[in-house]
Amino acid sequence: MNEIECASENLRAGGVVAFPTETVYGLGADARNEDAVRRVFAIKGRPTNHPLIVHLAGISQAGEWAAEITETAHLLMQRFWPGPLTLVLPARIDVPRAVTGGQDSVALRAPDHPVALALLRAFGGGLAAPSANRFGAVSPTEARHVRAALGDSVDQVLDGGPCSYGLESTIVSLLDGCPQILRPGALPLAALRDALGEDGIELPDQIARAPRVPGALAAHYAPATPLEVHSIETLATRAEVLLAQGLRVAVLRRNRDLRGTPTLPLLPQFLLPAEPEAYARGLYARLHELDHLAFDRLLVEATPIDEAWWAVNDRLARAFRGSCPDGGPRGRN
Repeated sequence: MNEIECASENLRAGGVVAFPTETVYGLGADARNEDAVRRVFAIKGRPTNHPLIVHLAGISQAGEWAAEITETAHLLMQRFWPGPLTLVLPARIDVPRAVTGGQDSVALRAPDHPVALALLRAFGGGLAAPSANRFGAVSPTEARHVRAALGDSVDQVLDGGPCSYGLESTIVSLLDGCPQILRPGALPLAALRDALGEDGIELPDQIARAPRVPGALAAHYAPATPLEVHSIETLATRAEVLLAQGLRVAVLRRNRDLRGTPTLPLLPQFLLPAEPEAYARGLYARLHELDHLAFDRLLVEATPIDEAWWAVNDRLARAFRGSCPDGGPRGRN
């Protein structure tokens, strides 16, 4: 029996299997088995009123979960599945409410990763699969991140190498009128506008009421190391203050020419690519690495405020609030 067959048997028996997707690693269970789904919540330490994304092998399975698939939903599935787009649709009455967080909507996506698709096809059903990490922590983009975070609590970890996107999927609600982005992610806003038209998508700040969706808490995706985000002009000053307090400080910045900017103190500096897609791909892996080095504070150079960086800026803002829950800096206890 190969690994995919073994994982499929584990899932049919009510087990929990971590598997790679193109975005991050998921913690999968049979979405029709409420006991298995509850085990996912327990392993993660995730509140049970937070919905899970149901992963499917393709469009043909969507009707088993969604009560209605509109023309817009079908268009987006045809255009972006498999891929990093999650669609929130009205749930069929037989969809377990353990999966939907008690809501009447269900989040669906088809991942674009050969291991994930092979597993879904072998299993034959939907897999409820949040990211394979403790609730609120940085998502895993490599199998070793899963093993380090969850240990033996998972029945099997499928290793598919590093994730190609490195950020979670974009979540779009199709419940009320105009499609609404509920969480920016790996699928760019420009791609959705190209598919739906310039005015065919609503942004989060335009939404008065929306369903609960994964990863939308103000504080989320947080490393163990307290993290602050500063412009390159203020980063040096902040570093001096922290060093004077006797803290071990590291800097995470984009790999670019810093001539004409304030000189940074002599302290450890870690680099990520200057382009948004490559930066996103390496961000979580770098945060995992820095946690192992046990600095007291991580100073992150602010990334550009433009549409291409939207998902990255969203994750950095949530990581700051998650690692500094009082809204301000704190040291490692």
